[in-house]
Amino acid sequence: MSEQYLSFKKDSPEVQELIKWWEGLNNDRGERAVLRRCSTRAEVVFSPAYHRLRRALMNVGRFNDKFDDRLSLIVGLLARVKTNADGSNIAGQMATGKSDGSARVSGLRFRRLLKVKDCEDILLAMTRTIALLGGAVNLQSLARSMYLWDDKYVDIRKEWAFDYYSKAPDEK
Repeated sequence: MSEQYLSFKKDSPEVQELIKWWEGLNNDRGERAVLRRCSTRAEVVFSPAYHRLRRALMNVGRFNDKFDDRLSLIVGLLARVKTNADGSNIAGQMATGKSDGSARVSGLRFRRLLKVKDCEDILLAMTRTIALLGGAVNLQSLARSMYLWDDKYVDIRKEWAFDYYSKAPDEK
């Protein structure tokens, strides 16, 4: 039996379930508040909202419980997103947007972010990044990036670097 992986590609069943779940948080502000107060992935797992998304992904038929750590990271971050900013991916969003034409996330902060490997550390770093983006983040891009964020899969960080520096070439 082959292993099942979540794809988080645009319009995939996983992304559709994820967006439906995230929109449901707007109707249940208490659950969103609980998740926003979580500072670790373990605290996220204690939330009923996490398990609702987990079950929904299992019903899609692609979820394997070895991905619980990644999913808890994604859920912890999505609770902090206020607006789904379709279009540009998250690294591109970091590189643009200030009124003076500069990046919302400085080059130094961006490079520090790329060096983070531990899931607990990325939860904190991305929480701060989401705040710098004003809570407007491309949900699909965030979920896909965090799902693929580890030492074995460096390509996502390379992809981020290309996206960021193509839009903010002057950031040092």
